[in-house]
Amino acid sequence: MIDNELFLTPQNIVAELDKYIIGQQEAKKNVAIALRNRWRRMHAHPDIKKEIMPNNILMIGATGVGKTEIARRLAKLANAPFIKVEASKFTEVGYVGRDVESMVRDLAEQAVNMVKQKKKEEVRLVAANIVDNIILDILIPPIKSNNGFAVSNEDTDLNEKTRERFKEKIKNGELEDKKIEIESQQPSASNVGVIGGPMDESSMMNIQEMISGMMPKKAKKRKVTIAEARKILIEEEAAKLIDMDEVKDEALKMVQETGIIFIDEIDKIASNSRKNGGGADVSREGVQRDLLPIVEGSSVNTKYGIVNTEYILFIAAGAFHVSKPSDLIPELQGRFPIRVELQKLSQEDFFKILQTPKNALTKQYEALLAAEGINLSFEKEALYTIAEIAFQLNEEIENIGARRLHTVMSHLLNELLFDVPDLIPPQSSYIVTKLLVEEKLNTLIKNRDLSEYIL
Repeated sequence: MIDNELFLTPQNIVAELDKYIIGQQEAKKNVAIALRNRWRRMHAHPDIKKEIMPNNILMIGATGVGKTEIARRLAKLANAPFIKVEASKFTEVGYVGRDVESMVRDLAEQAVNMVKQKKKEEVRLVAANIVDNIILDILIPPIKSNNGFAVSNEDTDLNEKTRERFKEKIKNGELEDKKIEIESQQPSASNVGVIGGPMDESSMMNIQEMISGMMPKKAKKRKVTIAEARKILIEEEAAKLIDMDEVKDEALKMVQETGIIFIDEIDKIASNSRKNGGGADVSREGVQRDLLPIVEGSSVNTKYGIVNTEYILFIAAGAFHVSKPSDLIPELQGRFPIRVELQKLSQEDFFKILQTPKNALTKQYEALLAAEGINLSFEKEALYTIAEIAFQLNEEIENIGARRLHTVMSHLLNELLFDVPDLIPPQSSYIVTKLLVEEKLNTLIKNRDLSEYIL
């Protein structure tokens, strides 16, 4: 988090999260404190700063109650590098899967991309001027001496005047649809195989990067409009103007100071070996032990440099239907001192989710149909009925939280989405009433028992 984000006080953070997530105030409060504590640590006295560790959070709750969304929105608010990983994809040596350090490398990759994009924006104006001159040179090349023969002043003056006129046209956007031929750089292939014994992901990545860097980039000629050429060339020129060493240094600092790793499905690696013994539980416990040093704080080698994970904020989440948090190994439990239980969504929560968040499903469908010129609206009673049906289906089939609303809304509006614009012309209005909802979703309610057997 940086100084110009001082407005992100814990209460302001919760207020921002409220715009997208309904309920779960306890979880919001804890993540808001965790985020603000990172800023506090960065501005603490140097004598104590290194001793202040992040309080990692374990979120416990069923699917679809907002665990992932809280973590994702939190990272967006802080403008921090963020990745979501599934614990079940990591395995100990000897099993098929990814090694745990890959999540830190992925986080470093994202941080580099974030910093690179920010630096490109800073030099975009300079790059745009360079690109305008490149386009001008393609359209009206400057006159050069031909095999040592002098060029007359008249020809030079005429060339300069023509170039000036075209420069104005380029700046004013008058030639955007005109096609020109440009040369764009194509990255060299990085999928290079290495002959030899087994090699870990980090070593393979570094070798591929080194070989890729040694191979020359190919220039490919393309015929595109000036508008398309500008986009391509500005990206290339901006990349040339930024200092990649500076980008890497800033990105590594960003990862270590503000990075957030969200470990989902941590309950899937909870071991019951003390009760059952052997089997897959051995593998699950192995994954936990592999995760432990990363969460505790260790140095991970990435292609951009060493990342110290000591101050990365880890947020873990799981439904814990079969297992419970105490089934995790004690050392890993101790690394997630803050535990938050997210509440099951009520029918009233569903009603609020349908209309209150900035990205509410109703607003999304209204925007989709507005693109076709259709004015879609929902009556309040209709939203109550949708919420009631979604809640009822969760209770009777399987509780998948707010995701059930996607199923219900899709079933409700698919016919309309199919008919527009062929059968329903633009400038039409479509009002979703309570009666319409009951008619459309009647079959969904009747067939809910069958849906248990449908894969």
